[in-house]
Amino acid sequence: MLQLNQIYKVFNEGTPDEKVALGHVNLSLRAGDFVTVIGSNGAGKSTLMNIISGKMFPDIGEVVIDGKDVSHIKEHKRSKLIGRVFQDPMAGTAPSMTIEENLAIAYSRTQSRGLSKGVTKKRKELFQEKLESLHLGLENRLQAKVGLLSGGERQALSLLMATFTEPKILLLDEHTAALDPSRAELITNLTKEIVNEYKLTTLMVTHNMQQALELGNRLIMMDKGQIIFEANEDEKNELTVEKLLLEFQRIRGEKMNSDRAVLI
Repeated sequence: MLQLNQIYKVFNEGTPDEKVALGHVNLSLRAGDFVTVIGSNGAGKSTLMNIISGKMFPDIGEVVIDGKDVSHIKEHKRSKLIGRVFQDPMAGTAPSMTIEENLAIAYSRTQSRGLSKGVTKKRKELFQEKLESLHLGLENRLQAKVGLLSGGERQALSLLMATFTEPKILLLDEHTAALDPSRAELITNLTKEIVNEYKLTTLMVTHNMQQALELGNRLIMMDKGQIIFEANEDEKNELTVEKLLLEFQRIRGEKMNSDRAVLI
């Protein structure tokens, strides 16, 4: 479903600040894979997500989604294939618009352009049904401005908007990091439910190692623009946070930088 072939990305090339963000990265996700990605700041995780989503283009290499080379297709055109939830609950929604209007925008990503009304009776019923699955009472607040929702409610809405059109690829970019523990747990549980229900092919970046171990069927560790460690489902089930840290130390000959609560 997703194939990254020799992805290379450098910033500030030819200057004293030159940095290789991704160094010939290869990664393959089968349909239905849920891969968690860990690594310290500067490991290349966000650049990887931006390359897949089309926010950035690789200098070298190919991004193939469901057999189609999308390496140089712009982000807005790639959005039919990809759903993405960001760390910032404010990033995935339009705060000045209503819940209903936000959902209509998300729904229209997969629809042909036309003059039809944004929110029909049938679509409203669909939105209410999907919102009901969040168990937050948002199905009764379709006319509420999204900017008035709590961070957890907005992130739940963002997750729904990114997934209810069943994209080929779901990108979760530290999507629980900005939430307090109880709301983070809510979003984590919703993520499990939604990914399992739609069997979505998912790539999730997280600084929370325990979360990376509990979610998904595969795990990769990145450092300095490279994938340095991979674990399949059986291997992942045997891992602990301590074992992951020892693995990093074995490979790199030094301890992992414990920035931003990476050890939680």
